Amino acid sequence: MTLLSTRAANPDRAGSLAHRTRARRWTELLRTFPDLAEMRVLDLGGTPASWRAAPVRPAQVTVVNIDPGVAGDPEPDVQFLAADACQLPALLPGVEFDLVYSNSLLEHLGGHANRARLAEVVAASASHHWIQTPYRYFPVEPHWLFPGMQWLPFQVRVQISQRWPYGHIRPGGRAKAIRDVAEVELLSATEMRAYFPESDLWFERFAGLPKSLVARK
Repeated sequence: MTLLSTRAANPDRAGSLAHRTRARRWTELLRTFPDLAEMRVLDLGGTPASWRAAPVRPAQVTVVNIDPGVAGDPEPDVQFLAADACQLPALLPGVEFDLVYSNSLLEHLGGHANRARLAEVVAASASHHWIQTPYRYFPVEPHWLFPGMQWLPFQVRVQISQRWPYGHIRPGGRAKAIRDVAEVELLSATEMRAYFPESDLWFERFAGLPKSLVARK
């Protein structure tokens, strides 16, 4: 990882932008759900490791991620399910949760239909939720850490992805770059409100500018 990406994007590095952002987000999450330690949480798209490092551990967490490689070692209060979060209800019949949590998954689902399905899963799985996604109109694209990349033509974004070494997504060949660029679709506040019409929309800010969106209920 380059020096720039380490300083800016590594959430485990104290003082990094990602570390400060995560700390502020946790403060707001705990303000919204002060009884988090007593809740049964369904995490869509997360990792067990993120909950092991969390400042507050819920009573029970079920993590759903399509990548089985992030499972890690099993723990009594953190369960892992390798599955598609958009197809979840049939896989957890009769299981009840207090809170659905999702961090930076919504922009990776591959189009409106899948985002709508995820919103249905969220509504059906618990009475409360916290769904975060990067804001389309923040001036720096968060996956590549490239200014304004999300507003450029597709071909230009592919060329950037092939060469730009500073973000979470590593450079590679053209085929990889096409897949990476096609897979990321940042959302506007209008879209977020449409998917979660009964939620309060919180704008997470950096330097006064909205950086990400959180639909919470």
